[in-house]
Amino acid sequence: MVRARSVERRAEILRATLEVIAERGYRGATLGAVAERVGLSQQGLLHYFPTKEAMLVAVLEERDQWDTGGGPRSDGGWRTELLGSLVEYNAMRPGVVQTFSALLGESVTEEHPAREFFTHRYTQVRASMTAMLRAEFGERLPGGLTPERAAPLLVATMDGLQYQWLLDPDAVDMPAAFQDFLRLLRPDTAQGAGPETTDASATDREPPPNDLSRMT
Repeated sequence: MVRARSVERRAEILRATLEVIAERGYRGATLGAVAERVGLSQQGLLHYFPTKEAMLVAVLEERDQWDTGGGPRSDGGWRTELLGSLVEYNAMRPGVVQTFSALLGESVTEEHPAREFFTHRYTQVRASMTAMLRAEFGERLPGGLTPERAAPLLVATMDGLQYQWLLDPDAVDMPAAFQDFLRLLRPDTAQGAGPETTDASATDREPPPNDLSRMT
């Protein structure tokens, strides 16, 4: 009974944290602000989350659960259309995106509390994107890249657009820019795609100069 109450209380704190982030942004999501929202003292909140970073990482973990119904998947269950919808959804909650981006930037430093979370997350997401691309395109994308080589570029595009959008939302239409990128992946809109070939060795050739590996 006590354990169930503790789990329920923790979930309440995470929901309140997300609300505070949405209202006040990353910097406004202080331990004091969240504690006040859930009717706890700041010392009482520390019983559940010892630091602000730990609390925010927990929110990001919950965000993945809410967004994907169980977090990143490596079974090909995602589709590019779903990713486009997720980017549109993120554009409606800048506070959460700001928290993700701020913690991501900080996590590259040694011993940062979010480093393990992001390292593990990117391993999972790359695997998921690889499976998704393979399910949609097979062993080679139209530009010649394998799903394994294209997956990090897809992830980098999603997260990189978030930084540009946060810095200048009037200049960067994040959902539209991501849809533009997806058009580069799809065979029916691939730029410069030549006629189909039956040459069995075609898939073994090096990617053409205008392939996705140039998009850095």
